[in-house]
Amino acid sequence: MDDYITTYKKIHFQILDPNPNDIDITDIAHSLSMMCRANGHFPSFYSVGQHCIDCANEAVARSLDRRIALLCLLHDASEAYLSDITRPVKKHLDNYIKIEKNIQDRIYIKFAGSVPDTDEMKQIGKIDDTLLYYEFYYLMGEKLTDTKPKLISNPNFKTEDFALTEKKYIDIFNWLLK
Repeated sequence: MDDYITTYKKIHFQILDPNPNDIDITDIAHSLSMMCRANGHFPSFYSVGQHCIDCANEAVARSLDRRIALLCLLHDASEAYLSDITRPVKKHLDNYIKIEKNIQDRIYIKFAGSVPDTDEMKQIGKIDDTLLYYEFYYLMGEKLTDTKPKLISNPNFKTEDFALTEKKYIDIFNWLLK
């Protein structure tokens, strides 16, 4: 058997050498809307898709350009093809990190035209970390850092039907590409 997965749209996606034509926003939105954050340890379902939408909304609330908001929406898109692995584990998986970066870079190139530069990666990372802090604060009652990061948007950390999240993801994606 080849090193591929069969996606929601029945595409045989080659994990180690992905074809950009096989990267599909519907597959990404569908998969991320059904994938739980925190390795399923939150007391209620909160999806990777919701997290990505919240990151994009935070970028818009911070008056960052649409490219940054799009990059925020897509920042975990490789997980649609690989899965969500928690940070404490992922940092020890060198080969996984290389595979993930290869897929993520191809996603960025396909939908945003290029891989984020260093400054863009810092902006995405700040927003990602901010949402991570508030997810754990609201869903687990845990403060991940002593300093509370500034949150401008108003995310809803409640369980959302996956079909609604999938639709929102596609709608925001289409709006950001206008």
